[in-house]
Amino acid sequence: MPSTELDTIDWKILDRLQQDARIANVDLARAVNLSPSPCLNRVRQLEAGGVVSRYVTLLDPLKLGLTVSVFIQVSLEKQMRNALDAFESSVLAREEVMECYLMTGDADYLLRVVVPDMPSLERFIVDYLARIPAVSNIRSSFALKQVKYKTALPLPASAAGKGAKRSRA
Repeated sequence: MPSTELDTIDWKILDRLQQDARIANVDLARAVNLSPSPCLNRVRQLEAGGVVSRYVTLLDPLKLGLTVSVFIQVSLEKQMRNALDAFESSVLAREEVMECYLMTGDADYLLRVVVPDMPSLERFIVDYLARIPAVSNIRSSFALKQVKYKTALPLPASAAGKGAKRSRA
């Protein structure tokens, strides 16, 4: 979508797609008060503009045996570009790393890692993470219970049809 403003209908489309990415275009069109063809065109514009980046299926990790969820803080010896790049490349290659953030504060990176059991976590930390060049400190915190988890972004009030035009920026 060009760098123009999103209107109320665009926000409604985004809100519905976040709730159900598999919604049929006819049902989506009905929900946002459009006919199917213009609705599909808007969805395609949102996709082409990168507002909708991808569609995914969310799985239940516990039902798949992935029972250990850990947040790992990693500090590097120095924050030099080559060390940052090497760390990020290494982490991108690991399936058990669900999220990775370059941080401010005490640690350089925060990772969310999901594994089936403690031996798997030990192997990940000892055999892989600790061997990445420039890693100087690793601290882990176990998630005891997931209190809240969501993937839908908070949208402006216009997603519910209450607001005026808003910029995408």
